[in-house]
Amino acid sequence: MANITPEELRLAEPQLIEESTLEAWYMDDSDADQRLPHKLEPNQPCSLQALRELGVLSWKLDADKWENDPKLEAIKKVRSYNYTEVIEISPDRLPGYADKIKSFYEEHIHTDEEIRYILDGRGYFDVRDMQDRWIRIQCAKGDLIVLPEGIYHRFTLDTNDYLKAMRLFVGVPVWTPHNRPQEENPSRLNYLKAFGKQQAAAA
Repeated sequence: MANITPEELRLAEPQLIEESTLEAWYMDDSDADQRLPHKLEPNQPCSLQALRELGVLSWKLDADKWENDPKLEAIKKVRSYNYTEVIEISPDRLPGYADKIKSFYEEHIHTDEEIRYILDGRGYFDVRDMQDRWIRIQCAKGDLIVLPEGIYHRFTLDTNDYLKAMRLFVGVPVWTPHNRPQEENPSRLNYLKAFGKQQAAAA
């Protein structure tokens, strides 16, 4: 790995909990349109601290300068993200949009981190906590989010039906979803070993 400077390390630090700009909440169990917020009544917010304890990391960047952003470059360097591509998800930009959105919303894990940097538009990442509750994380322009290997999750757009995002990866990209149940999958076992203890300690 190339030498990493103290400044690059500083720039690559995830967003401080007290400076969080992410909005997240526990979801209702309604089967209404997946693109709706699905907040409980009354709303039950989820803190950035709780997300960190599940292994979810986040940054707030300037999406208008993503092509020449020292902070983004520092994150990529420090975390070894050497593959990037920019995608657009909308009915007129993504072939097979309806089927793709449906598949994104199937509960699954990956055997690597999932890293997304939102350049425009808005969407929701839903993650399961250790009590199997769904937490909905709203991601908008400028949000960079990392979901750990082995966490149960899913994704959907909001009702605007548009998202432009950068996908990042370490090494050769593998986007294969492994739909639930995956309790014996090594990545799931690694996740529970790494973050289940944190949840138990926080309880």
